Amino acid sequence: MNERILICGGSIAGLALAHWLTRYGFRTTVVERAPALRTGGNGVDVRAQAVEVAERMGIMSRVRELAADVRGMKFVDSSDRAVARVDTLDPASVEIMRGDLVALLDEVTDTEYLFNDSVRRLEQDDDGVLVTFEQAPARRFHLVVGADGMHSTVRRLAFGPEERFVRFKDHYFAFANADASLGEDRWVTMFNTPGRMTGIYRSGNHAQAKAYFMFRSVPLKYDHRDVAEHKRLIGERFAGDGAWRIRELLDSALADPEFYFDALGQVRMTSWHNGRIALVGDAAWCASPASGAGAELALVGAYRLAGELAAADGDHRTAFRRYHTVHRPLVDRKQQIGPNVRIMIPKTAGGRFVRDAVARLPLMNAIGGLDRRLQARNTASLPDYRHPRP
Repeated sequence: MNERILICGGSIAGLALAHWLTRYGFRTTVVERAPALRTGGNGVDVRAQAVEVAERMGIMSRVRELAADVRGMKFVDSSDRAVARVDTLDPASVEIMRGDLVALLDEVTDTEYLFNDSVRRLEQDDDGVLVTFEQAPARRFHLVVGADGMHSTVRRLAFGPEERFVRFKDHYFAFANADASLGEDRWVTMFNTPGRMTGIYRSGNHAQAKAYFMFRSVPLKYDHRDVAEHKRLIGERFAGDGAWRIRELLDSALADPEFYFDALGQVRMTSWHNGRIALVGDAAWCASPASGAGAELALVGAYRLAGELAAADGDHRTAFRRYHTVHRPLVDRKQQIGPNVRIMIPKTAGGRFVRDAVARLPLMNAIGGLDRRLQARNTASLPDYRHPRP
C-alpha cells in the first residue's frame, strides 16, 4: 500500500495509529501543534485489551519498567491525617506517566512529523483530501484522521462545532508539577472541601510529583488555549483557602510552564467518520479523566482503525464502518463513569464524611479487586489484522 495518511495530533492515539498503519504498509504524516511531542501529563492506565496491543507493539516490557508504581488513593483531613485509603493496585494493569508512554510510542513509530503546525482547512473529493495547513504548504492525502483531543480541530472542520459533541460534566480540573515532599510516596493524596479537591500524585519511580485541582462549577467561558487565563481561574477558586497544603501546591502549579487545565467533559458522537476523514481517541469519544480509560481506549481504538484499513485493503468506506462497529461497545462501557466524580469531590461536608466512612470499609478494596478481575476475565482477545478480511 502506498497511500499517505495524515494524522492530526501527536497523542497516544495518534502515535499508536501511525505505528500500526506503517506496519501495515501505509505511509503516515503526523502534524502536531506543539514544537515537539508533549512530555507532560498525568498517570494513565494500560489495561485489559490495551495490554495486548502494547505486547503486539513490543513495548509492554518497557511499560512495566517505567510503571508509576502507585499503590492507591489516600484521603486526608486538614491536619494531613489519613482518614481513608483505597488500594488501586492491579496486577493485570500498569499505570505509566503519559509522557513516558508517548516517548515509547515514538521509539517504535516511523513517521513524518510536522511540528509547530495545525490544519486550517480540509477539502475532500473522490480521490483524497486537500489539506491546508497553518504553516506548511497545502498537500493532498488519501485519508485524514483526527487524533487531536477533546477540542479537535479536525472534528470541527469535518463534523461541526464543538458544542454539538462535547458534554460538560459539571467540573473543571488542572494538574501541574509539584514539590514531591508534599505527598506520600506511591500514593495519591487528596484533600476535599465541599465541591473542591486538591491532591498530589507521588509515583514510586519518578522524582517529580503532580499537583491536582478539581472544582464543581457551572460552564465557564474561556479560551481553551489561554494558559494565563487557566491559571487565573484556578487561582480564583483555591488561592483563598489556606487549609492543608493547598497554598504550597497552588504556588508550585502556577509556576509550572506545563500547567494543564480543562473542563471535565465527554465527547458523544453517532459516527466517527465522514467520507475520507475519521476520528480516533479523545477527538472521537473522550470518556473524561474520571473514567480512567483514556489510554486504554486510545491504544485499542488506534489498533482497530489501522487493522480495519489493512483488512479492507485500504477501502476506507468498509474500514471506517467496521471500526465503528467493533470499537463502539467498549467506548459505550467506558463512558459510563458512574459515581467516580461524586466520590472524589463530594458536594457537601456530609457527603465527604460518608465517602470517607465507606472508603474505610475493607469491603471497598475487595469490591475493587473483584471488579478488576471480572473486567480482565470478560475481555475478549483482539483480532489479528495482518491478513485482509475475506
